[in-house]
Amino acid sequence: MSKQELEVIGQDAACCPGLSAAPLDEDQAADLAKVFKALGDPVRLRLMSMIASRGEGGEVCVCELTPAFDLSQPTISHHLKLLRQAGLIDCERRGTWVYYWVLPAVLNKLAAFLTSTQPAEATA
Repeated sequence: MSKQELEVIGQDAACCPGLSAAPLDEDQAADLAKVFKALGDPVRLRLMSMIASRGEGGEVCVCELTPAFDLSQPTISHHLKLLRQAGLIDCERRGTWVYYWVLPAVLNKLAAFLTSTQPAEATA
């Protein structure tokens, strides 16, 4: 399996209905909107990709993330804070550095929501 593929294990339709399974209630929509809003910024999307590419259990130091952007360290920290508040990543301070990792349960929930249970049709 390539790093680009995520296998969702132990998910069933009753647990995590997909987008086409049933309409969202207000709380579900609010929770998902926070996640989509956090991922809606190109910098945050790139940060998420850089952290997630470390694989399950992998972590990355903020010192490795900052040089990849033409932004100040406080700006990068702000974007990471928003990803944390959305529940996509978590972190731990070790000395002067902070290490980040993805929270797979949130990614699995998002993937399950976006997965269609209907057969794929050709798009125009």
